[in-house]
Amino acid sequence: MTFAVLGTDISPVEVTNVSQHGFWVLLEVEELFLPFSEFPWFRDVAIGKILHVELPSPNHLYWPELDVDLAVESIRHPERFPLVSQAVA
Repeated sequence: MTFAVLGTDISPVEVTNVSQHGFWVLLEVEELFLPFSEFPWFRDVAIGKILHVELPSPNHLYWPELDVDLAVESIRHPERFPLVSQAVA
């Protein structure tokens, strides 16, 4: 038995889960966790705005409705990028 290819991936990045502590982004074959404690820009926004994520380049994520862009490396190693939003929690 053979399976037909139904189509190609249309989204190389997607949010797979959101919890009270943060959310997970699937980037091709790697799943990354963004805790709200490290990425406070996402803490108090509607889930729909978190779900709308784009991959403008292989190492860059962008949330257009929030005007937030992050280097993938800053998600993998937030301790290397100590700048944190000054937004009041």
